Amino acid sequence: MRGLQHLRTLGSLFNRNLRENTLLDGVRGISNSTDLKSVLAEKIPQQQERLKAIKKAYGSKQMGQVSVDMVIGGMRGITGVLWETSLLDPDEGIRFRGYSIPELQEKLPSAIPDGEPLPEGLMWLLLTGELPNKEQVAALSADLRSRAKLPDHVNATLKAMHPDTHPMTQFSAGVLALQPESNFAAAYEKGINKMQYWDPVYEDTMNLIAKLPALAATIYRNVYKGGELIEADPNLDWAANLAHMMGFEDQGAQELMRLYQTIHTDHEGGNGPCMVWPTRRFLSWLFRVREELGDNPSKDQVKDFVWATLKSGRVVPGYGHAVLRKTDPRYACQRVFAMKHLPDYPMFRLVSLFYEVVPSILQETGKVKNPWPNVDAHSGVLLQYYGIKEQNFYTVLFGVSRAIGVLSQAVWSRALGLPIERPKSVTMEVIEKKFSGT
Repeated sequence: MRGLQHLRTLGSLFNRNLRENTLLDGVRGISNSTDLKSVLAEKIPQQQERLKAIKKAYGSKQMGQVSVDMVIGGMRGITGVLWETSLLDPDEGIRFRGYSIPELQEKLPSAIPDGEPLPEGLMWLLLTGELPNKEQVAALSADLRSRAKLPDHVNATLKAMHPDTHPMTQFSAGVLALQPESNFAAAYEKGINKMQYWDPVYEDTMNLIAKLPALAATIYRNVYKGGELIEADPNLDWAANLAHMMGFEDQGAQELMRLYQTIHTDHEGGNGPCMVWPTRRFLSWLFRVREELGDNPSKDQVKDFVWATLKSGRVVPGYGHAVLRKTDPRYACQRVFAMKHLPDYPMFRLVSLFYEVVPSILQETGKVKNPWPNVDAHSGVLLQYYGIKEQNFYTVLFGVSRAIGVLSQAVWSRALGLPIERPKSVTMEVIEKKFSGT
């Protein structure tokens, strides 16, 4: 436990130092160039030298201890991956390059006054470590638009798929179908120097992220709207175009898409689109509450329902988190969004009632380390309000967002020359022999 607490302390110190370094960068002069690639290229040599210095000075130092529970529990709590783009703190929640979600909402450019941050702004931050200005974000949006068209063979691949194929399976197939356009594959075939791997990976990253809204929207329209596709709007940003091409023109829906695509972008390493399934479990539970109690239950009725759920051996979905020990900041910002845009929506009123009731009940059981809501207790309700009711598609929306974080880290992984992760595995017999004395 002391080792885990030490790592948490290091994480908090890292966040503070990163914010201080960001302020120092502001004094020294952050780049005003609107060319993202050139800004990134300037930073890579510095970070390569930084990594060499870390390895030389601290290479033999211990980062913590590993218990059998950690091995059996999916390596949870084991520090074993270098991930530059985000850091999850159990007390402060996710930070992107040192910035919290409320800070990003305040500092990143938006499409409308007092609006939600543009995901392009966060992408710039993840790749460079710098908060972008409006001109830089506009330039990145334009660059993505110029790369956004899906090749005909990808559309053909999607059209050829069985109509009952899960949207996430189609999404994965669509991404794989883009391989013929890969800059890295072509460069690798020709024999590129390892120190230059980041360049074609950057181009592939930009091309893929640019095409994901069209890919996702095509799947949505094929599966749920009879295959009637909607062309991209050249005047819209990346996330708003996703909503537009899906068929949602309401400004609120486009603002939600900007928020959703921003807050789900990254969450350290090791998390994927399957993480969105809890959103569906929470919605199923919420629908059951409405069936049994209606849209306006009393607080006592909700308390009784929650206790009945727990006493039946089931959990309350959407509450608790493997790492966080407070209300998930992603939940909090979605709650603020709902209070602004849909305060009278019956499902939001129920969510708010849960927020008042559930934590104290979970605390009373004495079995829950974190009784507070996580992001899954809110995302689905907002999507439902704006008419995105097809829950099988939620994994795709999550995948579109998470690609920004994963691919930004991939660029830095190639720039820093990081190796493939190779964690050691053991059998149960090895554990038994090691600790039983036999």
